[in-house]
Order: sequence, then structure tokens, then C-alpha cells
Amino acid sequence: MNPYDHYVLPYLIDLACGIGPIQKERAKLVPRALGRVLEIGIGTGRNLPFYDRERLSALYGLDPAAQMHRLARKRAAEAGIRIELLDLPAERIPAEDASFDTVVTTFTLCTIPDAVAALREMRRVLRTQGQLLFCEHGLAPDAGVRRWQNGLTPVWKPLAGGCHLNRDIPALLAAGGFEITELQADYLPGPRPMTYVYRGVAVPKT
Repeated sequence: MNPYDHYVLPYLIDLACGIGPIQKERAKLVPRALGRVLEIGIGTGRNLPFYDRERLSALYGLDPAAQMHRLARKRAAEAGIRIELLDLPAERIPAEDASFDTVVTTFTLCTIPDAVAALREMRRVLRTQGQLLFCEHGLAPDAGVRRWQNGLTPVWKPLAGGCHLNRDIPALLAAGGFEITELQADYLPGPRPMTYVYRGVAVPKT
């Protein structure tokens, strides 16, 4: 086990994912979750304060990095939310078909090794009328920024837990069996190769 990945990286990611602009993106999206909810890549639970408890019937959090669960449990308790945590990868969701009303993924698709397989699993566990709420950084529209993203990603990945700077989020969603019904995309404050963010709603393709 790599001590950096196990002991240091989770807390660095937690700090980075807790900065103001990212928290504002979470606040715009996460309260829309309703019913039986599955959060993919829950990590240290940065989304937990933003859930509307009155809209939830159950909340499950999936993340293979079990070392992050302690902080997630603490944040769930502070938010007054009951949560069941699962330490499995998103490519293998331990749930029946059509068993969730909402799937939430925020700043997670960048690190999943096989993002398309994970999205197909998310589609499988969503009910026909269910929704995927997503907020993800990824491939920028500007050619110069893209060149930086492509060049930096091989160096960035081992330092940032497998994070890809250059994933085409709309294309991944389509390949995973989703249709985007709402989409907003823009740069957040910060270095442009790391801060182009897609936020929106997608539904299972029929």
C-alpha cells in the first residue's frame, strides 16, 4: 500500500474539493436529489451538507477508498443524515436494476478507471424516470487549454489519485447510456486546465 495514496492524498483531495467555487457548484446541484439516492465517489462527504433531508428516503455512498469513510460518517452526523457507505468501485455497483431515483456524481468521473462502465452501471441502477445529477471537471472548449490538459494529464494522474484533466464529460455520458437534459459549463476561478466544469442533469436513454 502506498502511504501517500492512503494517508496523505485523501486529505489533500478533501481540501481541494472544499474550496469556495466548488462548494458553490455543489450547492446548486445536490439539493435536487430526491427519493432513494446513490452518490458515486462520496469520498469524505463534501456533498452531505447540501442534501435536502426532506427529499430523501435513503442515501447510499459508494467509494472504494474506505480510508475516507471516517470523515464522511462525521459529516453525515453533522448534517443529520443517515447514510450507508459501500467500499466498492463504481464499475460494480451492489444494487438491483432500477433501484434508485437519483444518482449523484461530483468531481468523480475524472478518477474512475473505466468511466463508461461505471456510467452504464449507474444507468442500470436508475429507475426509468430517474435522474443523474452530475458536476464534473473535464475537457475545455479552448484548443490552447486542451493542449495543456492533454500534456499535463500523464504527470497529474499519479499525483492526484488517477485524475484525468481531459475527459469529455458529455461524450462519456452518452457512451454510458445517458441523455443530457440540462447542462451548464464554464471555467471556475483557478488554473484553466483544472477548472472547466460541466454541471447538469442526465436521464437514461430509452
